[in-house]
Amino acid sequence: MHKKDFKKYYFIKKFNKSNIDKQDKNTVIIYRNYKKKYDHSEILNLKNFCKKRGLKFFLSNNIKLSIKFNLDGAYIPSFNNEYSHLSYLMKKDFMLIGSAHNLKEIKVKEKQKVKKIFISSIFKENKNFLGLNKFKIISNLSRIQIVALGGISKKNKKLIKLTKSVGFAGISYFESKKKGP
Repeated sequence: MHKKDFKKYYFIKKFNKSNIDKQDKNTVIIYRNYKKKYDHSEILNLKNFCKKRGLKFFLSNNIKLSIKFNLDGAYIPSFNNEYSHLSYLMKKDFMLIGSAHNLKEIKVKEKQKVKKIFISSIFKENKNFLGLNKFKIISNLSRIQIVALGGISKKNKKLIKLTKSVGFAGISYFESKKKGP
């Protein structure tokens, strides 16, 4: 795993400057809120803030809006099985990323033409819990780049190096992060 290519993906529900401001340039911000309709002005403010900080910004589950606002890309959650976005005109550097919990969902994400698949859950013991060994096995079933998701902490982050992951994603890891090196 090359350190310069290793990315961190921070899922946020709302625009909070203080948490985003603590992130380094290898952090990608993914705005994901399924409980309310997207506020266009909030998305544009977040886009501009991320651009000033040199951070990539993705919107979850709304590819049309991501394209309209000229974002860096869109995140397709595991429950989204649609293919209509394949007919959209996207700029060359626009990136689609998505999540999966099993082999069937991985194959759907491959057909959706995502560039990276977030596989869950590597450490968090929930209904999608895989553990390190099952995570390694399932991640080897795809040629698409894999990102570890679920229960990543400062203590277990080093274990990700044992996988072929090109990064990790989460929420709590970033919200507890202190500013600094």
